[in-house]
Amino acid sequence: MTKSILFLAIATTLTGAAYAEDPAAPFPLTANISLTSNYKYRGQDQGNNKPAVQGGFDWSANGFYIGNWNSSIGFTNAGVEMDFYAGYKGEITKEFTYDVGILQYYYPQKDKTVDFNTTEIYGALSYGPATLKYSHTVSKDYFGWGGGTYSGRNTGYIDLSANFPLVDALTLNTHVGYTRYSSDLRNNVSVPNYYDYKVGVTYDLSKFAGSGVSISGAVVGANKKDFYGDINKVRFVATLTKSL
Repeated sequence: MTKSILFLAIATTLTGAAYAEDPAAPFPLTANISLTSNYKYRGQDQGNNKPAVQGGFDWSANGFYIGNWNSSIGFTNAGVEMDFYAGYKGEITKEFTYDVGILQYYYPQKDKTVDFNTTEIYGALSYGPATLKYSHTVSKDYFGWGGGTYSGRNTGYIDLSANFPLVDALTLNTHVGYTRYSSDLRNNVSVPNYYDYKVGVTYDLSKFAGSGVSISGAVVGANKKDFYGDINKVRFVATLTKSL
């Protein structure tokens, strides 16, 4: 969490300096910070159904980008997730774009017993309001499911998301995803594939609270609750975000 705050402080300082020198030139470093009522990822609780503080930064130039995102979590003794990613975004046409990259999920721990660290490569296609993305695990394990014995490599996740403007400042957010575990995990750990979903709205508060401030509310959940338990339970998640 300390690193996240430091990154945000640096981003804020640099952004302010860039705009003071040349207001017309966009600065390639941006940052964000959020407070959410529950951190759910791929439909599953990451923070024991408790509020989480999140934030990170992104640098981009000529289509290339690199970034870091962090969140408080509830399933490790350090209580923090740190994500590092890099990639390239380009256009096929003005409305048809693509995005390819690599993402490292890093979970610092004290006296590590389960290795949750995971590496994925991904590719996405976007057209208008919709994005179809596929993420493929290239690390040996997938968020600790193999326990160091069985391999999570080749686990895949497909994500279809769409955001539709409704009225001024209000956007409808929709998502459905599917996790397909590696054959090693399915056959030896008996972990089942599952679907997750999200339906919500985001309201831009810039007119009232300053540029980059938004609030969102969404219903988020997943199936196969009989196996995964309450982490897949449907919950209402509210999030306040400030983009810098």
